[in-house]
This record gives sequence, structure tokens and C-alpha cells, in this order.
Amino acid sequence: MKKVLLGTLIAVFAVVLAACGNSGSSTKESSGKGGVDPDGSLIIGVAGDPSVMNPNYASDRVTLTLQEALYAPLFWELDGKPALAKSLDVSDDSLVYTVKLKDGLKWHDGKDLTAKDVVFTVESTLNEKQNSSNRGKFVFDGKPLKVEAVDKTTVKFTLPTASPAFEETLNTFYPIPEHIFAGVDNIEKSDKNKKPVGSGPFQFVEYKSGEYVALKRFDDYFGGKPKLAKLTFRITKDQNAANLALQNGEINLKSIQPADRKKVEKASDVDIITYPENRLSYLAFNQNQEALKSKELRQALSYALDRKELIDAAYGSDEYAKPASSFLTENTKFFTKDVETYNTNLDKAKELVDKSGFDKSTKLSIYYLNNSKAQESIALYVQQEYKKIGVNLELKPTDPNALSNITLDRKNKDYSIAINGYIMGNDPDAYKTLFLSDSPYNYSNNHDKKLDELFNKGAVTVDDKAREAVYVDVQKNIADNAVIYPISYDNAVLALDKRFAGVKEAEPQPVSMFKDYSKLYLKK
Repeated sequence: MKKVLLGTLIAVFAVVLAACGNSGSSTKESSGKGGVDPDGSLIIGVAGDPSVMNPNYASDRVTLTLQEALYAPLFWELDGKPALAKSLDVSDDSLVYTVKLKDGLKWHDGKDLTAKDVVFTVESTLNEKQNSSNRGKFVFDGKPLKVEAVDKTTVKFTLPTASPAFEETLNTFYPIPEHIFAGVDNIEKSDKNKKPVGSGPFQFVEYKSGEYVALKRFDDYFGGKPKLAKLTFRITKDQNAANLALQNGEINLKSIQPADRKKVEKASDVDIITYPENRLSYLAFNQNQEALKSKELRQALSYALDRKELIDAAYGSDEYAKPASSFLTENTKFFTKDVETYNTNLDKAKELVDKSGFDKSTKLSIYYLNNSKAQESIALYVQQEYKKIGVNLELKPTDPNALSNITLDRKNKDYSIAINGYIMGNDPDAYKTLFLSDSPYNYSNNHDKKLDELFNKGAVTVDDKAREAVYVDVQKNIADNAVIYPISYDNAVLALDKRFAGVKEAEPQPVSMFKDYSKLYLKK
């Protein structure tokens, strides 16, 4: 057997802590020598309600942030180090993966967390009737893997064919409790998700829609007793109101928009934390609309834009974002810049609009978050530029939950363009959930058999050079067909009340803000 250290597979990003009033400067976090307040309570501002508080179905930023506090993974996604797991062994033929769990693991209700829970999670994910978007991670060349509990703490995964992408799957795997969900016909729609039972550092207390999700310390957390007694996610859709709450101390931690940074720093007693989020902001062209089935029109809409101007409009400077090229982010294995990027060319854009046969009396629409200044600025810029090529664009600012429902409806024809973003990890296989023809997250509604074949081939190609060639072809296919318009690779900007510490230990990470909320604390 060969032992694999997943940490060597993950690119660890640099975290820059900027003190209040010292934009962009690196500084050490306050040591909090006064000690830890054992009754500390942290209030986190989030932009909307969670969707389904269950790792088999979580996909939006709010729910994934809650998930990091409520549930625990087998391995930490940020650095690949063991979390619930103690070790991982991989057979020489790369077909058998054996995970050993730590001893004494507990669910929040006091029940033992065992290998059977891991098996149940995988089997329920594979069950097509359970409709989990994670199913594709456990299917290779159309064949599902086999999973079995060898003993109470040992799980064996047997793949039908070798797949380098499976290591990343294990690195983002969160078990759910068998004793809660066994026998449930539709786990996604189950009321049991409204009172989740996890194994993370904090356990569920109460959820009031539109108001908050309240959690409390889980004393039996495998990583040690959390330093905070309470964690509350306050739902504040209006970002101006959320920033005011941050200023007044009613919120202690939130992600802020770059355009708000100076104002927040000036008005609030916070530390600013910035780091690369490995996130792509992009425009999704909805091919459910007849006009956008035309590759020529999609290419025209791409040639009409300028990424530098988009970034300046959205963020004010390139400090928070850099121009994108590929649909893969730069941290992803096999990323290449050698793709069609549609550098601004209005003459060519006009020519392609005419070639596409687009009826210029038709009004297209652009949907975006109504609580995002960056997305509003992008939408306004896009509307302005499209006028130059004879395309009229209607602005559709939309509530986050409503926008999620609209774009997740694979038959929806309302939106022409959706401003979106994603963080998908370090292996290109993860991105197939956004582009496969039958994927629930195929926001562009692109149906391309050749692209499907390439993605499926890449998942089971073992040789690195051959696999790289496959994913270069994938990147060129998506770019040449203008499936999406990549805008920028973005940085995260967090504001944290200066009374709190433990940032270095908690480790900022993409999407969920922190890797391990148990390490944050209120200074005494």
C-alpha cells in the first residue's frame, strides 16, 4: 500500500492581514494576552437564508459557510490534512482507497460517528432517487464505486477504474448521520435538514427564516472544545444595513465588497483580511433562449466587453481582482492561458451580431444580485457596451434566494445572461458539474456531447501528460464556443471585529471564510 498525504496536492494561498487604516499592509494579529473569554459569542453576517443544511445538497455560499461550522469533513479542503479521518492508504493500482477514522468521533446528539455513516452518505449520494449533485463524483465511466465498512473506523472505497480526481473528492467529503436519515425517501426535502445534526465545532440551536441561524459550542468536537460559546449567522440581505450593523457591533464578522472597504475601515473598529479566493466571476449565457443558441451571438457579446474596464467598474482597482482567461482558476491543475479570450473588438462584435441573424428589436436580460454593488456595476457596464453593437439589455436585479432558484431551473428561459461566480477547488474534474449536459449546475444550459466526453475522459485518465492534454482541449472548447465570459479571478475581503482573535489558527479559506471556526475567540 502507498500512503498519500493530501496536503501535498493542495495549493495553499497566502493570507494578508491588513490593520484598520493600513490598506494593503501586512501586520501581525493581536495576541490577546488577556486570555480567552469562555462565554464569547461571534455574530457573522450572511447575505441570505441557507438552502438545504445538508452537505449532500449544499451549493450556495451561505449554506456552505454554515456547513463549515455544523459539519466536519474527512480531510480539510484547504491543506488536505486529516480532519475526521486519521489516515488514507491508496493501493498501488490506485483502485482501492482505505480511510481510517479517528477514534471516539461523535455526532452532535451524542451518537457515535462510524464508518457506517460514511458508507451511508456515499450510498445515498449514489442513489439516483435522492437527486444529489455530488453523485458524479463517485461514478467513473458510467460505473459507481463500491464502498464498505471494514470495521467501526475503517472505510474501503473500490473504484471501477483509476481516477486521479478521487483524491479531491475525499478532500471535500462531509458525512451525514445514518441514524437520522436512514429510510428517508427524499433527503433533500426532509424536515430533518431544518434541525441538522452534524459533527462540526458548533451544533444547531435555532433557525428563524430571514433572521438568523443560532449555534452553540459542541464540547465533543474532535478538534478540541471550541473557544467560542456561541456562533450566530445573522441574515441581512441589505448590505448597507449589514455594514451599519458591523459598525455598531451587532455583526462581528462579514465578507465585504471591495467598494465598501474604505468606508468600513473608517467607520468600524475592524481588522481587514484579504486573500486570493480562487474564485471566477463570469457571465453565463443561457442557451435555453433561442437567440443565445447561436455561437456567433455569444462570441459577439464577448468581443463587446473589456475585462480591465469591467474590473475597474466592479472593484475600483485591480487590487481585488485580475483579468480572467480560462474557465479554470489559476490554482487549478492544468490551467492554461492559451485560450480565446475575446479581446475587445467592436467591429468584429457587430459583424458577428449580423451573422447570427439576431433580431435587434429583441431585448435580452441580465440577472444579478440586488445586494451586490460589484454585480450592479458590471451589469450597468455590460448594458452600456452592448448598446454599441445594437443589443438592448434589460437589467434584472434579483434577491439572492430568488436568483438561485431561477438559475437552478434547467428549463428556465427568463434570463439571457446571469452574473455568477464559483470556487471549485484544485482539480479540473470538479468543474464538470457546471458544464456537463445533464448537470443541475449547468447554468449556461450548454449541451455538447464532445465536451461531455472530454470531461468524462479527463476523470479517468491517469497519465498526467495525457490528462493535461484533455483538459487543455476542455478549456479551448468552452472558450471557442463562448459558453461563458470569464471576467476576473477575485480576492476575498473580510472585516472582523478587533475584539476577536485566532485568525491564523482558524485559517481564512474560500467560500466559508474560515476553515475551523473552533479556533476563533473573543479576547478577555
